[in-house]
Amino acid sequence: MRDPRAARLARLIVRHSTQLQPGEVVLIEAFDVADGLVLDLIDAVQDAEAIPVVSLRSNAVIRSQLQRATEAQLKVQATLERHQMEQVQAYIGLRGASNATELSDVPGDRMSLYMEHVVKPVHLDYRVNHTRWVVLRYPNGAMAQMANMSTEQFEDFYFRVCTLDYGRMADAMEPLKQRMEKTDRVRIKGPGGTDLRFSIRGIPAVKCEGRRNLPDGECYTAPVRDSVEGVIAYNTPSLYLGTSFENLRFTFEGGRIVAAEGSPADRLREVLDTDEGARFVGEFSLGFNPHITRPIKDTLFDEKIAGSLHFTPGQAYAIADNGNRSRVHWDLVLIQTPEYGGGEVWFDDEPIRRDGRFIVPELEGLNPERLMS
Repeated sequence: MRDPRAARLARLIVRHSTQLQPGEVVLIEAFDVADGLVLDLIDAVQDAEAIPVVSLRSNAVIRSQLQRATEAQLKVQATLERHQMEQVQAYIGLRGASNATELSDVPGDRMSLYMEHVVKPVHLDYRVNHTRWVVLRYPNGAMAQMANMSTEQFEDFYFRVCTLDYGRMADAMEPLKQRMEKTDRVRIKGPGGTDLRFSIRGIPAVKCEGRRNLPDGECYTAPVRDSVEGVIAYNTPSLYLGTSFENLRFTFEGGRIVAAEGSPADRLREVLDTDEGARFVGEFSLGFNPHITRPIKDTLFDEKIAGSLHFTPGQAYAIADNGNRSRVHWDLVLIQTPEYGGGEVWFDDEPIRRDGRFIVPELEGLNPERLMS
């Protein structure tokens, strides 16, 4: 049964997120979703006189492929997927898996090969840098359960946060973009021993207003690669590559993670030892979606929490590049609202956000009541 709210979301994706033009080709890659929004996306793409190419994927099938994957197998897969990606101008990644931990028992060495030979060349290197792309989830009972909501309640939440007025948000975040691009020194303070210092001098800031992620609501840059010093204690669980991580705490020296705590310790060590770049940071971002106020263990939502930030080990984006290269890009979230222990963000020795609220006049338009009024 098709939901009229999904049709509205599909139009937003085609017209705003990917800005499809007549004759352009878009790849719709749908994981564990075969109807619903996929059908609405096909209609919306064709209404725009563009060309939809659909690839239906299954995490259970991917798990089976990876359990005994060889380097030769993954190289063939990457060649085919890279060729397909090179034929399109836009990409829509839709994920609706009923089991978010489907890949949790894939052996670490196989997952590392998959990241090296498929994810990095196809997605991190090509898709991110050469297509207009957007990724999003599709609501289901499993997501509702992780969010401690009924399915109907979660669906209402999902469509509300994904279809807000992103044009208005874009205007409100312009002063933050400008402020970040003028800033040299950043300091982050918070509970758990968090006291982190780094530079963002000379690195562009990027507004995220529904053109890459849905839901959206962040402004990101990257730290100068070797400038990060101090400690950060994340307070949000993270589901990454099928494994749930908690109580992560990193110590940095010269930009590198030199000590890492958290569980499960063995999987944490595997991720950080993926390659040299996995222990350096490729992104620093402030989140401010007013409808997202608590984590649901889904990064696309959690990294946009109002009053949050994420500090990301791994690959930097080309548009805000600090030179770090990795097969990893792991968005880890620290919420700084009072309910989660508070905290402060300082730019060049001036506090700009305290306990999750922007406190300088030109940035107050990003506080929740202003974005929702």
